[in-house]
Amino acid sequence: MTAFLVRPPAVEPVSLAQAKAHLRLDHDAEDDLIAALIPAARGLVEHRTRRALIDQGWRIALDRWPRRTPVRLSPGPVTSLDAVTVFDGDGTPHVLAADETTVDLAGGRLLPGPTTRRPGRALNGVEIDFSCGYGETADAVPEPLRQAILLLVGHWFEVREAASLGVIASPVALGFEALVAPFRVVRL
Repeated sequence: MTAFLVRPPAVEPVSLAQAKAHLRLDHDAEDDLIAALIPAARGLVEHRTRRALIDQGWRIALDRWPRRTPVRLSPGPVTSLDAVTVFDGDGTPHVLAADETTVDLAGGRLLPGPTTRRPGRALNGVEIDFSCGYGETADAVPEPLRQAILLLVGHWFEVREAASLGVIASPVALGFEALVAPFRVVRL
C-alpha cells in the first residue's frame, strides 16, 4: 500500500502573523525563515498524529484488495470518499459506484463488497481517493495542535541547527508530546 498527497492544504493552521507574535518579533527580516518553519512544523505534527490538520486530498494505491479486512484510510480524520478506481489488465480505469464498497468515515476504513471488481493490473491495481482534515480554515484545527506548531516554530527559530536536522530538544519534546498525545492515532 502506498499513500500520497494529491491535494495539499490551501492554508496553514498557523499564520505568519501568529508565529511572529509567538516569537515576539516586530520586524520582517526573518519572515522567509518563519514562513518555511510553519509548514515543516505542521508536517511533523501531522506525521506524529497521523492526522491531516487542514483539508487535503490523499490517494492510496493497492496492488489488490485485502482479504476480509478493511483498507485503512490514513491520514484522518477522513471527511469523504472521493473515488475508488480499479484498473483492468490493460490499464483501463473503472470508477466504482458508491454501492460497491462500504466506507466508515469515522473509523477511516473502506471495505470492498463481495462483487466489487478485482484489479487486473499486477501493481497499483486499485486507487482510493479521499479527503481528510479538520476543516478548510485554521480555526477548525484543535488549539493544542496549533500550539504544538507554534512550540516547534519557536524552538526551531531559536535553535536553527535543530530545524535543519528536524530535531526536537528534550525540554521542547515534553511540551510537544503532551500537546499531540491526545490526538495521536494508534493502530491496533
